[in-house]
Amino acid sequence: MDDLENGRYWEDNAEVWTRLSRAGWDVYRDLLNTPAFFDFLPDVINLTGLDLGCGEGHNTRLLSQRAGRVYAVDISPTFVGYALAAERERGGTIRYTIASGQRLPFAASAFDFVTAFMSLMDLPDLELVLKEIFRVLKPGAFLQFSISHPCFLTAPFRELLRDSAGNAYAVAVGRYFEAAEPWIEEWLFSAAPSEVKDGLRPFRIPVFHRPLSGWLNSILEAGFRIERVAEPFVDEETAARYPNVADTRVASYFLHVRCRR
Repeated sequence: MDDLENGRYWEDNAEVWTRLSRAGWDVYRDLLNTPAFFDFLPDVINLTGLDLGCGEGHNTRLLSQRAGRVYAVDISPTFVGYALAAERERGGTIRYTIASGQRLPFAASAFDFVTAFMSLMDLPDLELVLKEIFRVLKPGAFLQFSISHPCFLTAPFRELLRDSAGNAYAVAVGRYFEAAEPWIEEWLFSAAPSEVKDGLRPFRIPVFHRPLSGWLNSILEAGFRIERVAEPFVDEETAARYPNVADTRVASYFLHVRCRR
């Protein structure tokens, strides 16, 4: 699968994804992944950054409150259209562009940092994307990204195990080392009630499984130095208040990495 075919899947997902996420049903993002990402992010005040795979711009807008100037790209015209509309409404200065992460439309050494919120794992040619990110970063600049955890969330076989009371207690993973061809997962945000999801076509998401070693070696081979790694999970109070995300205390669902050029 090339980036253009992959992009067509995301274009088809964009309308429903935007509607549900803006309605508050992307609870793993809102309650855990995005807050943890920003806690992990160094000071970017007065710096110029690029957000790669911005979607409808939720995290990009949060990023722009911290940084000097923010640019953003996504391969889906519908996602970028929603992001641009939100930016006009709020009178912001984020510059959005429709582009593939494999062909970034920016000069070399253009940015002080690059962020990628849950997007790199959805791109078919990771090595080319990392080379492009390396190219557009200034020497000494950093890339920070979040991905679905390759050990616990994207293996070809995965099952969340629950006890007789319905409480999650383990994750079973299999075929982890299998060099699987991309496959298509179909789902909608699990927190959304059935009456909200009725009549909506499920997301169709290409999955490109890479073991953890594949991720780390690709980062290093692109020329980056890994600076810090995190595996966020909700605290006990959040798990008690929001049972939908309590399973993030069983195994790590997300991997956050910061690396420097």
